[in-house]
Amino acid sequence: MEVEPLLSLAGVMIQLQQVSKVFDGKRQVTALDHVSLSVSKGEMVAITGPSGSGKSTLLNLIGGLDKPTSGEILLDGESLSQVSDDELTRVRRDKIGFIFQFFNLLPALTCLENVVLPLHLRGWPRKKIDERARELLELVELSHRLDHLPEELSGGERQRVAIARALSIYPPVLLADEPTGNLDSQTGAEILKLIQRLNERLNSTVLVVTHDMGVSGTCTRTIRLRDGRIVEDARR
Repeated sequence: MEVEPLLSLAGVMIQLQQVSKVFDGKRQVTALDHVSLSVSKGEMVAITGPSGSGKSTLLNLIGGLDKPTSGEILLDGESLSQVSDDELTRVRRDKIGFIFQFFNLLPALTCLENVVLPLHLRGWPRKKIDERARELLELVELSHRLDHLPEELSGGERQRVAIARALSIYPPVLLADEPTGNLDSQTGAEILKLIQRLNERLNSTVLVVTHDMGVSGTCTRTIRLRDGRIVEDARR
């Protein structure tokens, strides 16, 4: 299968400059505290730390699902901190793929239909959409499951469909939140190897939030958070 080339991207793909996120409630909670970070194109980075350390908050901010209280976030040179909600929607649609722990597949749709769903938002011809979705399911080794519903799949197969959907635009950035956390160890290892192969093949920048040290050990870089701050940034 021929993979469509990515846009010409160079240097730093993700940059955070003194980013903080504070949640207001009965009491104020600082989820991230003046975090600065740069991630280069093509890196595969694990984000680790105990529960409540700010891992998911960091991923949500980078993914444009939330905005920082202060500081600046740049994605491929574009600021996410001050743009409108419509602009954030465009960035998520065009540049970011999301993989979640619980798959988030629509149960009434087949594998193929789940993957084509985000492609319809791009206004492509139906034939091109169908071809791309079939290619992606072949890429994750599920070409024999096109017409199956999620309930007819194993956990690992559902996660493969979710990965195919996340890759529908061959995104420059792929964000994975505990992608193996809902799987047994063997299936989780297979999913991780798949993400590694896709990182190498597509040269997407991959950030993986995980509690599993085995997962972080396979990444080229590990960032460890505690109390909303980076306490370790190690490269292999």
